[in-house]
Amino acid sequence: MDGKGLATGWRWRNNAASSSLVRSAYSAAGVPMIIGIDPTVDFACKRLLGSPKHPAITRHFLNSMLRFPSPIREVRILNPTIEKEFADDKWSLLDILATDERGRLYDIEVQTTRPLGLRQRLAYYAASLLADQLEAGEGYHELRPSIGICLLDAIEFREESGMHHHFQLRTDRGLLLTDCLQIHLIELPKYVPPGDNRVITDPVEQWYYFFCRAKESTKEELAARLPHPVFAEAVGVLEMIAKNPDERRLYNARLKMERDERARNLQARLEGELEGKLKGRLEGRLEGRLEGQVEGRLEGELMGQVKLLQQLLGDAPSGTDELLSLGMLRLTALEQELRKRLRERSG
Repeated sequence: MDGKGLATGWRWRNNAASSSLVRSAYSAAGVPMIIGIDPTVDFACKRLLGSPKHPAITRHFLNSMLRFPSPIREVRILNPTIEKEFADDKWSLLDILATDERGRLYDIEVQTTRPLGLRQRLAYYAASLLADQLEAGEGYHELRPSIGICLLDAIEFREESGMHHHFQLRTDRGLLLTDCLQIHLIELPKYVPPGDNRVITDPVEQWYYFFCRAKESTKEELAARLPHPVFAEAVGVLEMIAKNPDERRLYNARLKMERDERARNLQARLEGELEGKLKGRLEGRLEGRLEGQVEGRLEGELMGQVKLLQQLLGDAPSGTDELLSLGMLRLTALEQELRKRLRERSG
């Protein structure tokens, strides 16, 4: 590792250790402290929903979001290791692959930005999870549902007021082809937390509130709003990330990466909008210039026809300025009237 890399690594470790010391001091003094860990950062989300140590959290989340007629009883995480994923490719998506007692497969991810091709990618991941199930000799009837769930900390469907979108293979009249392929997209910014301090009892709203407000809340505040025991366990996971220097270092690295990605996406979007505006203006000018040239040519030809017809009829010829002042419509009408007179005289 070069000197810059060593300095950066030291700074992350030092900041993480300092944060841990500050939290310890506040705790010793009995002062409530905000959690300070954002569960929408994919590292934190994977610690919450993708850990074999906390199956109750994953199970409660899936049951709340999907609301199956029969609740999920067991969940098994298929890709529990996070350190290897992070070390191999710091830009990779830390998604969560899981299965339940019925063999249904889940791909859970969280996004803090709107990456290019998000909708197509969600469809591709869910379809890949479905296609990869079959081994040689197995029948299609053995396929189990493949369900993608994306927690999006951005707005994808501005024309829709709802925040939870459930996509399936259906006809335009609503006839379901199969439940084997499903995608759930949750737009977190559309959630409006209740203004009062009431206890939130709806399971799905509890998760909306947790993902949107946990970072800026204290443990006590979340316990008062979200009384279900699973959220006490979830808060414990976030506190573990905040207090453990190594965990905090990995969290900060992902947080920085996501901020950089958000800045790049914003810059690309602004550049695209600017390029579109400039292109539109240039095309408009060129189109206007061409239209003007064509119109001027037609106008000149009409003026020549009018003068020729006036000469044939023995009329006093109109001046160029006079004809130009008429405009295309009146000039065309004059030319047609002169032609009519010439035909009548010839007849």
